[in-house]
Amino acid sequence: MEDLESEVEQKQRGKLQYSLEYNFRIQELKVGVKQAVELKAMDSGGTSDPYVIVYLTSDTLNPIFNEMLHRHFQAFGSPLQVPQAEVSESTLVMQVYDFNRFAKHDIIGEVRLPLASVNLQHVIEQWSDLAVSSKVEEEHLGEICFSLRYVPSTGKLTVLILEARQLKRMDSDGLSDPFVKVHLILNRKKWKKKRTSVKKNTLSPYFNEVFVFDVPFSQIQNVDVVISVWDHDKVTKNEPIGKLFLGCRATGNQLRHWSDMLSNPRRPLAQWHILQPPDVVDKALGLKSHLKLPLHSR
Repeated sequence: MEDLESEVEQKQRGKLQYSLEYNFRIQELKVGVKQAVELKAMDSGGTSDPYVIVYLTSDTLNPIFNEMLHRHFQAFGSPLQVPQAEVSESTLVMQVYDFNRFAKHDIIGEVRLPLASVNLQHVIEQWSDLAVSSKVEEEHLGEICFSLRYVPSTGKLTVLILEARQLKRMDSDGLSDPFVKVHLILNRKKWKKKRTSVKKNTLSPYFNEVFVFDVPFSQIQNVDVVISVWDHDKVTKNEPIGKLFLGCRATGNQLRHWSDMLSNPRRPLAQWHILQPPDVVDKALGLKSHLKLPLHSR
């Protein structure tokens, strides 16, 4: 009976169509999410607002790539760097989530595909049934809620940091002293920054702090907004808990929030976001660094 119930539970979650293409020359895996059908209804109205998170994991590593694909599907994430020697040990994970602007995003189901089980000599396009999530996910870093507002006529971008919740414990007493940094990046170079006050001994800080930036309409398409949550430490260096970025280069919920802001000028729009590992976000941003060339003495 248990096996039968499990089978029914699996069938109710829907199916996902995707494509895989491995480039042996540059050792990159390109994953395309095509469409989903018969998804399990997660909302009270009998529907869902789905999006997909794709990452690669192996027996020896934590998830090493994380790419949110836009909820309308027909999307390609950034190619995943996979050395050929590691392909047979790697598993591709595609998790379908239900978007919710003001609550935790529920996982509808997932596809786990051991790459050793597929022939990557040619492009693969196939359907797979969504299974119940095995809960093998990246470490939960917390969530943050903020609102965005842009007025094209004045070039004013307003970021209101509201609150965070379920932040990762960073201190020995099981708490953190969180604060938030807001960075603006223009053409992949750091441009402007602001930060909130520090909230002591809490994993669910309330900030309600507003920052206004001058961003001319001619530059709004080239701007990334980076929101990062940090743990303040008087003795040692401040540590990043997690971060995310929004802009036209963003993906998933971050792109949706940014697009909603541009589609609704002068109207503040608030939304919860899941914090991502800082190194993953930094890699996605691909910031241009200012190279310091060594001086050669004669």
